[in-house]
Amino acid sequence: MGKEIERKFLVLSDKFRDNFEGTLYKQGYISSDPQHIVRVRITAKEAYITLKGELKGVTRAEYEYPIPVNDANEILDILCEKPLIEKTRYKVDYKGFLWEIDVFHGDNEGLVIAEIELANEEVDFHKPEWLGVEVTQDMRYYNSNLIKNPYNNWNKG
Repeated sequence: MGKEIERKFLVLSDKFRDNFEGTLYKQGYISSDPQHIVRVRITAKEAYITLKGELKGVTRAEYEYPIPVNDANEILDILCEKPLIEKTRYKVDYKGFLWEIDVFHGDNEGLVIAEIELANEEVDFHKPEWLGVEVTQDMRYYNSNLIKNPYNNWNKG
């Protein structure tokens, strides 16, 4: 079974961008139900469909498959919930671990989240100086929830 063990953190500064180039992602959700998420993600050259199960702690079932970019564009336009998620992702190797830092655009402008995938929940890792508070257990920060309640709406009200 495929599985994802991931922890999420807010980012304190843009120091992570030093010498790194980001990749623009656009993604949408056919299903954003936390028990069975179905996501389509696209870059300029690649596209994937991803199926995720319910989060248990920091672990969940995950299966990801490449799909044709043209199909992904049509799925994003026709089948996915709106708004779509748009972000630039930076991949940063820090002390033997790969960090993926997402700088969000559009309705989530201003939000920057760092994620690390781990081999198991007990893995110890060094935290970069630009890393802030952990938000793994705060469901608001999950992309599938940012389509329902975008970051720019959080302080309105």
